[in-house]
Amino acid sequence: MDWLSPENVVAVLTAALGLLATLGAIWYERRVPRRKRVGYRVQMDTAIGDNVRTGGANARLGLFDETPEMSDATLVLLRVENDGSQSISDADYTGRALHGLTAVFTGRTVRGLAVTAQVGADHLMEHFTPSAGLRYEGSTLHIPRVPLNRGQHYKLLVLLTGGAVGSEVIVSGGIQAGAVQPNRSTTPDDKPPLFSGPAKVLTALLTASVVTLAAMILLTEEDRAPIECAKGELTLTGSTALKPVAEELKAKYEDDCPGARITVSSHGSRDGVTELIAAGERAEGSPPIVALSDGPATDDPATDESATDDPAPDRPPLSETRVALSVFTLAVNDKVTLRNLSTAAVRRLYRGEIRNWKQLGGPDLPVVLVSRTFSSGTRQTLQRRVLDGAFEVRESSDDCTRKDDPEAPVIRCELNSTQQVLDAVERLPGAVGYSELRAASGREGLHRLSLDGRAAALDGIAVSGYAYREIEYAYTYGEPPADSLASKFLAYATRGSGQDVIRTHGQLPCATPEGLRICGEE
Repeated sequence: MDWLSPENVVAVLTAALGLLATLGAIWYERRVPRRKRVGYRVQMDTAIGDNVRTGGANARLGLFDETPEMSDATLVLLRVENDGSQSISDADYTGRALHGLTAVFTGRTVRGLAVTAQVGADHLMEHFTPSAGLRYEGSTLHIPRVPLNRGQHYKLLVLLTGGAVGSEVIVSGGIQAGAVQPNRSTTPDDKPPLFSGPAKVLTALLTASVVTLAAMILLTEEDRAPIECAKGELTLTGSTALKPVAEELKAKYEDDCPGARITVSSHGSRDGVTELIAAGERAEGSPPIVALSDGPATDDPATDESATDDPAPDRPPLSETRVALSVFTLAVNDKVTLRNLSTAAVRRLYRGEIRNWKQLGGPDLPVVLVSRTFSSGTRQTLQRRVLDGAFEVRESSDDCTRKDDPEAPVIRCELNSTQQVLDAVERLPGAVGYSELRAASGREGLHRLSLDGRAAALDGIAVSGYAYREIEYAYTYGEPPADSLASKFLAYATRGSGQDVIRTHGQLPCATPEGLRICGEE
């Protein structure tokens, strides 16, 4: 059970906790009404008489000293406010009496009252009249049904006698879908709470879960295998132009995916496709072979719908994957001083009509055509893209230095790999060959030729009009299973980390935005 990993368990618990929190919030919103609330608190309770038991010794002058019955007098400042989430109207008070609230000053007698409202709420004062229920008797003060918007308040300054400072003050009354309860002030050093108790617990649990999950992911990231990993054996065959890319992809994939063993066997696009077809005919299902080809393998019966002599018409067709766009170039020995050739001149060159470079304005050197064998995708691309489908002049030399056919117009030899071609061009004055762009870059003894004034370059290839280019294809025999090494490797090469490898070798991955457009138009 690979899914039952610590990371997955924590991830599931985090998701479940988040889901429960969301559902709980929805339930609370729908099932628990938003309460109306009247809060009250005593902001001042002080003695103004001379009786020490009421609050301590004090000095008095004027009316405080002369008024009768002031010996045990106290003053209480009572603040009443709407500290709920909704406004309160006079109809929200549920008592049957005329007044809305009752304040009881335990052990003391109410002697007088003064009411003040907050700035901007003077209209509240019209509710504090005897006809609205404002009155007091004994220790009880009856407070009218005062409508309060959220956050509004008023204050009652009550003159009392008897009892001690600090005696209990209780405000009671009924509020529809709400309550009357004591509250507390926020001192300058206090900060109002941002979260309730349950919210704090839930936030702490979610934070701990997310941090734990992130830590587990980060700590195991280096050891985590890419999603495209699979175990088994795989052979990469075909294009020699793609051999450097294939070898680096092999090394990187085997390093990222333990248990994968990949063999690179490059000997030409056509031979690679032929090898794949032969292996597919012998195997049951798709064999563990990927054939890399410079250009489409349409000349093979397995992919040519027009072929009528196919010995196995029910054979699965080759399945193609467009991997990258490659740019190719003509390369000449440095003794040939030309830097550019027209397409027409190149066609004449490979028809054998140009025997000496001076015919094209170059030095007095005989032309030596260093070519690839017929199975080469680089050669087939030259024929399709530059030579207008024509074949090169016939082979006339085995060693590229001596003409074995005296009737041949020029020396032309065929070699098995791109590296052999470039080595021969470097060595032989007057030699010209062709290769993948990056392979011909930075070498001493040869230089690249532009075509029709357009340099061989990947940058700007979409608009440059440079002709000698081709899509690199990866072929499998039928569709390999989704969990097979062949399928996973192709995903790795085209959509995963393999794209960086392709770029470093001077090719444009077809899966990139620019590559999708160009590869789709070719």
